[in-house]
Amino acid sequence: MRQDERWMTRYKEVVSFIEANHRNPSKYVGAERELVNWTKQQRKLMNAGELKEPRLGMFKEMLELSEQYKRKNQWI
Repeated sequence: MRQDERWMTRYKEVVSFIEANHRNPSKYVGAERELVNWTKQQRKLMNAGELKEPRLGMFKEMLELSEQYKRKNQWI
């Protein structure tokens, strides 16, 4: 499996998780921790300017999707 294929597989896993569960993966759940770590690594690459263009657009779309389900403080 090539690097591009692995990236697409992980991307699809994260997007399908968010769409199916209507929430972002949790760092406290063992099965979801791998998705959290991948997302965190991609965010670091994006901020450093090292994420290549086709991936950058897709990753930004995923971030917009995850913002919809961002945890909100219920007491405000």
